[in-house]
Amino acid sequence: MKSDIEIARAAKMQPIQEIAKQLNIQADDLEFYGKYKAKLPLHLIDENKVRNAKLILVTAITPTPAGEGKTTTSISLAMGLNKIGKQATVVLREPSLGPVFGVKGGAAGGGFAQVIPMEDINLHFTGDLSAVEKANNLLAALIDNTLQNKKRGLNIDPRTINWKRVMDMNDRSLRNTVIGLGGIANGIPRETGFNITAASEVMAILCLAKDMHHLRKMLGNIYIGQTFDGDPVFARDLKAEGAMAVLLKDAIKPNLVQTTENTPAIIHGGPFANIAQGTNSLIATKMGLSLSDLVVTEAGFASDLGAEKFFDIKSQYGNLKPNAVVIVATIRALKYHGGINKSGFSIPNPQAVEQGLANLEKHIENMKLFGFNPVVALNRFATDSDEEIEVVKVKCTSLNVKMAINEAWEKGGEGAIDLAEKVLEAVTHCPSCFNPLYNLEWTIEQKISAIAIQLYGAKAVEYSLKAHKDIELINKLGMNYLAVCMAKTQNSLSDNPDLRGRPEGFTLNIREIEIASGAGFVIPIAGTIMRMPGLPAIPAAENINFDDEGNITGLF
Repeated sequence: MKSDIEIARAAKMQPIQEIAKQLNIQADDLEFYGKYKAKLPLHLIDENKVRNAKLILVTAITPTPAGEGKTTTSISLAMGLNKIGKQATVVLREPSLGPVFGVKGGAAGGGFAQVIPMEDINLHFTGDLSAVEKANNLLAALIDNTLQNKKRGLNIDPRTINWKRVMDMNDRSLRNTVIGLGGIANGIPRETGFNITAASEVMAILCLAKDMHHLRKMLGNIYIGQTFDGDPVFARDLKAEGAMAVLLKDAIKPNLVQTTENTPAIIHGGPFANIAQGTNSLIATKMGLSLSDLVVTEAGFASDLGAEKFFDIKSQYGNLKPNAVVIVATIRALKYHGGINKSGFSIPNPQAVEQGLANLEKHIENMKLFGFNPVVALNRFATDSDEEIEVVKVKCTSLNVKMAINEAWEKGGEGAIDLAEKVLEAVTHCPSCFNPLYNLEWTIEQKISAIAIQLYGAKAVEYSLKAHKDIELINKLGMNYLAVCMAKTQNSLSDNPDLRGRPEGFTLNIREIEIASGAGFVIPIAGTIMRMPGLPAIPAAENINFDDEGNITGLF
């Protein structure tokens, strides 16, 4: 079997202007980045068309070490819809270099369901993440410059500053640093650190901004810290927002590429789902809805993280009306939640699958909380037995949920036709099913409780003393109207990564609550959340190289 990169390279790519023609985009509107990539101008967004097009969200059961193939499913679903005569575009996030060179690999799909050119998409792409990095670090430099030059009169208390520098690479050594050493001329010594670029609030802002003016305003609303008198300090107080927005003037434009079957694909933005909203930009989604009848998009990790934030944050702020939901599952993942480790994935075990179905059932219930009767997409592997698949079919039937076998990794869009037909039926039956889990007018505690108890299955929420003080500050600043962007492990429905399946009766512990007022939400942190990942013992980077013809090898 060919590798992902070999399959992607063998695909017959069309010049990007030919892909644009499918969407009725004129060549003059494209900003070319070579032959196969282009940026799209924001004037192509048409709010009337946005309201009339149909939006399909792809989410998944709780992640496992085997992976579930959510991006592959999203790409193949769009290709499958085109196979049955519908105009569909897939809209995805951009990969971060950290996971590409770390343990996860790329984020361009797999097999015969990929977005291409996959090498470019996984490596730098059009420079959007670099622009986010520069804008973030410009604000960091301005903050330290303000501390150095006290004549500015802002009187910032360095102990209250939480803004960190970022870089798009896994590097655990930079998590905690001390800056400003070397004497008076080199700044004010203080503790700080680095986050990975995808974890920057600037990334979250870029993915929720409506246009350049809105982007600048959101950047100005970034909360930096407090003065020694206890007054809040924002990026606008440093006059940082204009220059930051200028650095993002090209990054705000979505990127047009194609799938292995020449289906249009829009890729833009890449916030992580366990610490931010975990979905592509609002602009990219609206661009797709303006240009296509159907848009397939995804949200990171499972329904408790990416999907919840897609609905409660992105959809509420962007006035989106999703029409259908797909939940991705695999026999291997269900076995894992049934207590089987990776070494036993290839051994038929219907009983373990049966036990693991509790996790799938909870994610189905979660989507029903938002008004959807989801379609289950079962990504099939050669090791899956008919008996194991039958167990899933019986369960889905008992829950009145349709299930489709997806074989797109091997067969491309042809392998996703059954899924496409079932999703199209779901879209037809749900012109406007969507309801958010909470209203933005609720208190911060009410919003957190709704998510923890209804979505995660917790019995209660417990706040640390620090979290109580954070809520007091949020209320004092008049920010209780902000959305809640929960930060917790992706490996469990609970805040304990070791609890598989469907944990029940647990207490969700909120350690602290950060303010991301620029992005328009607060971040309750449950457990330990890593914003700067480290490399594994054997990083993927060790296998990435190029051959004698200059072709990249080792990407997946």
